[in-house]
Amino acid sequence: MIEDYIKFALNSIAHRRVRSWLTMLGIFVGIIAVVALISLSEGLQQVIQEQAQAVGSDRIAVSPGGGGMMTGGSTYTSAKLGESDLDVIKKVRGVDFAIGVVMATGKVKFKDKTKFISVFAVDTDPKTQDFLEKVDYFVVDEGRYLRDGDSFKAQLGPKTGPDLFDRELEVGGKIRIEDRDFDIVGINKKTGNPMHDLKITIPLETAEELFDKKDDYSTIMVKVEQGYDPSEVAESIEERLRKHRNVKEDEEDFSVETFENLIGAFTSVLDIVQVVLIGIAAISLLVGGIGIMTTMYTSVIERIHQIGIMKAIGARNSSIMAIFLIEGGFLGMVGGIIGTLGGLGVSFGVEYALINFYNFDMFHAYMGPELIIFSLTFSFLWGCIWGGLPARKAAKMHPVDALRHR
Repeated sequence: MIEDYIKFALNSIAHRRVRSWLTMLGIFVGIIAVVALISLSEGLQQVIQEQAQAVGSDRIAVSPGGGGMMTGGSTYTSAKLGESDLDVIKKVRGVDFAIGVVMATGKVKFKDKTKFISVFAVDTDPKTQDFLEKVDYFVVDEGRYLRDGDSFKAQLGPKTGPDLFDRELEVGGKIRIEDRDFDIVGINKKTGNPMHDLKITIPLETAEELFDKKDDYSTIMVKVEQGYDPSEVAESIEERLRKHRNVKEDEEDFSVETFENLIGAFTSVLDIVQVVLIGIAAISLLVGGIGIMTTMYTSVIERIHQIGIMKAIGARNSSIMAIFLIEGGFLGMVGGIIGTLGGLGVSFGVEYALINFYNFDMFHAYMGPELIIFSLTFSFLWGCIWGGLPARKAAKMHPVDALRHR
């Protein structure tokens, strides 16, 4: 019996091809948006989780300015963090270790090419280097770490040579930064994040000289001692720095953020974007649903005589209703199939562009079977829901009145 209902519904769709395609247009546009949204947002969530694992949940970042890392700490442009601030932070209960990092954009030359690249500067003492060995984007894959006493030595991100200078830069070679020659002593492990894979790391004292950044940290990275809550340690750091810098609460010229808070901030932004996109997709799906309902009403009107014949030979109201519900469901599902393929295509296109044009190797769109099953099931049920009123109208027709209709 169900097979007959399905054949009847498919024949009806096949005989009204143009109308059916126009009806499905709103559905597959909406499904494209939904599938692409879920696929890309799941991919971004995975990136955030991987970055959290790479950096570690026991890390705290202290930045100059009151805006924090999410806003670049730009609320107080003249604010600075120096050695005295670092000393205060190291004495806070629960702080295992803290280092100051200088970040600058440097003019880097190799052979006949000149590029402007992010330069990270860190201390070269053994304890700092031990700390950096546990931070994913500072891990050395080839060569060695910076050593105490190094001056004009550099570690390169793995993509610095191939992507910026069109050739591999090897350990033992030289590179020119701010018109000074540096020996390449190490190549960092690939992370997939362009910011980290294209960076250069040099000794702190050398950077202070090159970029005139004496006693001026871009950020202070803190590792929380095992057994302490990073949020509580962050509050203690804030309190001690307020006293040290003689500023009142809510008037800080610095920001203290745990990496959990940073991840939460990125997730919140992503959630807002998702809500906006879901709203846009919902409008398209609503239009598609109304289109299905209109088409189904037209289909019912065109087949009133057929409905009368079916009822006259014993078809039940539930059978008539099932036929039109299945037809509405198939309109939705065919739109869903096209929309799912289109949404996956959009996701794959974004992934391809990010990897090949922006070197964001760590991003991969989510394309699991759960997403496909969800989209197809949703589109079928959506078609059934909007086909419900026309199906109900068809089921309630009196057979005699239906047979009289021509």
